[in-house]
Amino acid sequence: MAKYDKMKEIKDFDNSKIGVKGLSDSGTTTIPKFFIHPPETLSDLKPSAKTVAIPVIDLSNEGTNRTEIVKQVREAAGDWGFFQVVNHGVPVSILEETIAAVKAFHELPAEIKGQYYKREERKGVMYSSNNDLYRSKAATWHDYLQVWMSPDPVVVEDIPTICRRELVDWDTHAKRVIENVMELLSEGLGLVPNRFKELTLVDERIVVGIIYPHCPQPDLTVGLIPHTDPGIITLLLANQIGGLQVKHGDDGWVDVKPLPGGLIINIGDFLQIVSNGEYKSVQHRVLANTSKEPRISVVEFFNLTKWRDSDKYGPLSEILTDEKPAIYRDFTQEEFMQNFYSKGLDSKSLVDKIKIHNI
Repeated sequence: MAKYDKMKEIKDFDNSKIGVKGLSDSGTTTIPKFFIHPPETLSDLKPSAKTVAIPVIDLSNEGTNRTEIVKQVREAAGDWGFFQVVNHGVPVSILEETIAAVKAFHELPAEIKGQYYKREERKGVMYSSNNDLYRSKAATWHDYLQVWMSPDPVVVEDIPTICRRELVDWDTHAKRVIENVMELLSEGLGLVPNRFKELTLVDERIVVGIIYPHCPQPDLTVGLIPHTDPGIITLLLANQIGGLQVKHGDDGWVDVKPLPGGLIINIGDFLQIVSNGEYKSVQHRVLANTSKEPRISVVEFFNLTKWRDSDKYGPLSEILTDEKPAIYRDFTQEEFMQNFYSKGLDSKSLVDKIKIHNI
């Protein structure tokens, strides 16, 4: 029997440029071996039996109810690390058009999508499957279109025509929502509303349109492995196909059900460090899709652009006290980049690495 050559199979898949959508559309009943995860990942893959849910925060009465909304955001970010916002100001038509446009891109013929298929991270436009395909222990069942919006603006004409206008519009609305939420989070730490904006904490923006197609063997793989987001904050727009789960204390894995018209927000590792642990990044995952209808997610990641003059970052000095000293050391930009791009998705590896263990 010929020895299994994992790297050859991965390269053949990558070079085909069809993604998992192509595998799913082919009618295959078995997934390639390099998508199969170990028992410890697969042992608890199931919808949650819990009735608890991530907090929902209504932003409609910010002017008259700001103190209460700041309190709700602070508590949600400190306990769950995830929350859903409603009445956020983005028209439902924009939400629907954005989802439809991302779905339409992923449904293009493989030969058209293939023109965008590459692995040049950190710039421009890239369609691919598994950004960590060559770094992870096992692949996951999703494809994505990634567009870098800032700080180096994408050439708009490089965005696929079928979703160009929608993604540019979406970025404008998403930026407004997150800048508002970051003001609430800043106030939640006792800082002035625009403090995070001054620090350029959300000036880098990457839009990622993800498809989780039907998976023929959902008990052997996942849509995304359990992980935390490495950056500052993430905004998620999703269709109504389930699969996203958040880990929450004694509740274990909790299903996240997108509300019609709602947007899901989660805290990243970087913001956990900056807030000195007041805000928490938490593990989340996506189950492989059992539905014939694809799960569509439009994720926008917001990150820092301007590092301090010393090229180091850590907990903000203005929130530290004798009673609450720094629980993380400072880290460099190089350390942050190396930690993310040297391996597959994982959970809080940088947070754990820079924690001051004698505190």
